[in-house]
Amino acid sequence: MTLVIPAIDIRDGRCVRLHQGDYDEETVYFEDPVKMAKLWRVQNARTLHVVDLDAARGDDEDNGAVLRELCSALDIPVQLGGGIRSMEKIEAALDMGVYRVILGTAAVRNPDLVERAVDRFSAQRVVVSIDARDGDVKVQGWTEGSGIDAVAFAREMEGRGVRRFVYTDISRDGTMEGPNIDAYRTLGRSLSEAKITASGGVGDYEDLLDIQTLQPYGIDSVIVGTALYENRFPCQQFWAWHDKDTVDLDTFSSASLR
Repeated sequence: MTLVIPAIDIRDGRCVRLHQGDYDEETVYFEDPVKMAKLWRVQNARTLHVVDLDAARGDDEDNGAVLRELCSALDIPVQLGGGIRSMEKIEAALDMGVYRVILGTAAVRNPDLVERAVDRFSAQRVVVSIDARDGDVKVQGWTEGSGIDAVAFAREMEGRGVRRFVYTDISRDGTMEGPNIDAYRTLGRSLSEAKITASGGVGDYEDLLDIQTLQPYGIDSVIVGTALYENRFPCQQFWAWHDKDTVDLDTFSSASLR
């Protein structure tokens, strides 16, 4: 069964979504990312995908306090990406309670860092993000091209010990127009051991079924953002989404979920 992972993108301390990675096309869905994380957990999320958009682009905004509070509030694994470009940043993220760190720009510009991090912290806790448009890997919060082919880059990273990738087709991200099935399949066929978390474009339940057909190619999970926030799944009618402002999230605790 494909694992569905809710996405929480943080910018200026708020929970937002971007359209195709464009910082000028932002929708704010929740003022408090910590409460948003708790809400997804109450709705039985098994893990969360969190991105610090400010750090990813290299902005000065510091979301560290929000991230620390988010990690401490949950009893499920949190994977974090955005601006993690040194061993010190990796250590800081893990120390605050992050289970997995996601390296994107750092992996492109400093592949030796990836190898050292995998050796030190294990391939289970260090993930590489491949964010591509038309097969070209993008960096610096998706704002710059690298001239590197996504498949060739994934093969190099696998050779350096990486065993999980988050692959995002930027042209589909935030659009709900359907995932790039061909791109995921192509990448999966090119790898020997690594698993892939798909990201970008999921708009409804049928898209999840399409992703599930890719399990033979190593795609075992999918990140869903905008479609969840837009209430695009029938099962969400049973969720507390429409009552999000009245749900007593302040009383949430990991003990209450056991």
